[in-house]
Amino acid sequence: MLDDVSFELERGKFYTLLGPSGCGKTTILRLIAGFTEPTKGRIYIDGQEIRTISSRQRKVNTIFQDYALFPHLDVFENVAFGLRVRRMSNDVIITKVQEVLRFVNLTGFEHRQISEMSGGQQQRVAIARAIVNQPEVLLLDEPLSALDLKLRSEMQYELRELQRNLGITFVFVTHDQEEALALSDEILVLNNGCIQQSGTPTDIYDEPINRFVADFIGESNIVAGTMIEDCLVEFVGHRFECVDMGFAPNEPVEIVIRPEDLDLTTKEQGKLKVRVDSQLFRGVHYEICCYDEEGNEWLVHSTEKAIVGDEIGLDFGPEDIHVMRLGETEAEFDKRLESYGEVHHGE
Repeated sequence: MLDDVSFELERGKFYTLLGPSGCGKTTILRLIAGFTEPTKGRIYIDGQEIRTISSRQRKVNTIFQDYALFPHLDVFENVAFGLRVRRMSNDVIITKVQEVLRFVNLTGFEHRQISEMSGGQQQRVAIARAIVNQPEVLLLDEPLSALDLKLRSEMQYELRELQRNLGITFVFVTHDQEEALALSDEILVLNNGCIQQSGTPTDIYDEPINRFVADFIGESNIVAGTMIEDCLVEFVGHRFECVDMGFAPNEPVEIVIRPEDLDLTTKEQGKLKVRVDSQLFRGVHYEICCYDEEGNEWLVHSTEKAIVGDEIGLDFGPEDIHVMRLGETEAEFDKRLESYGEVHHGE
């Protein structure tokens, strides 16, 4: 169920609907595609209200999680299916199918059976079938979730390149934060049928609007704090310079510092003194869990190795501290960002 969801999509961009299971992502896709009727509200494409237009007549195509390919048809006929439904001539169908198969690097696979295709190849067939009708909007409902990690990474690059070359508006559904950050021009973060925050991947990651977004988009250290005045915040018993402004004096806030923004140093030189509790090697960095004197847990991602049980220091800069207002709405958040944008971006 969606709760007063409203947003606009700019032609030719890659949008991602991101959120946990049951938050309303797929419902939005089904509403755009015409598979579900809205109980209220309107949906427009190119200024035309499409509520009364059937799903077949909308300039929208969908790629489903299971691809929904026809196992009894070969690659060519799978891709040609929509064109045959539209009763196009055989010559036009051959030309269009060959063109899109070349576009997705499947030339020569025209008569291959679907059961003989790998997961990545089936993904390309599904994409070819979706774009052969030249939709204005392509909806993708977690289309990479069935692939293994390496193939999924490869298909992410292919999808992004495909979208740029086609210039079609993509609306991509996923619950994978890294996937959303890697692919998107803009991300809409949903929870419980509401859009919590929308913006570029950098905006969402660096300036989460609330605890849910901060927790859901990557890993975060979140502690209670007090905004003493503009650009000065207090947490864990110390005052620190920051770049945030627009808060009331001594306003209670929440502080977010990303694990990769914390640097290891000596306990004498660190802004925070912590004790190392555990450490895991993650391939490209160490994941280090520490606790400060007040019992707050701090997660650190570092290429440097720590020693479990040691007291060390954590260092960070003013720009690494992200201040969240308690219960702030997205509109209030945007207004506050506009009020100090030049200072925040270091111009």
